[in-house]
Amino acid sequence: MKNRIKELRAKKDLTQDQLAEQLGVSRQTIISLERERYNPSIILAFKLAHIFNCKIEDIFIYEEEKDEK
Repeated sequence: MKNRIKELRAKKDLTQDQLAEQLGVSRQTIISLERERYNPSIILAFKLAHIFNCKIEDIFIYEEEKDEK
């Protein structure tokens, strides 16, 4: 799933370490999220939305797979 975490983090002038600390996760989790290698739990998605003061849909861009109908 595509996301805007890196962009939103930069706008808030947060390092990966700072964001990880606020979320209670490791820096590796932030790296994986930013590289779109990991989809967060709904709880983590809500925490991100709270930190960035936006809706979950403003952070994550859902794209249907070609095989889904």
